[in-house]
Amino acid sequence: MYTHINFKTKKAFKEAVAKGEQVRVYQPNCDFTGAKVPRDGVVYLEGPHYPEPHRWYAKAELRDGMVVKVR
Repeated sequence: MYTHINFKTKKAFKEAVAKGEQVRVYQPNCDFTGAKVPRDGVVYLEGPHYPEPHRWYAKAELRDGMVVKVR
């Protein structure tokens, strides 16, 4: 899964969430894979977005469709 903002680093992602920015996530090609983004719970993210090589990975907690915590 990806964040709707193309964060170049995990640090930038964590800082945005800590500042209270509303960060949503999405699953590309979910119509092909059948994977769905939960409204609440834990998700695993990667970045930056394809086609750039992924340089960071994160475990995040969602509440009401927004990231509230990054691990």
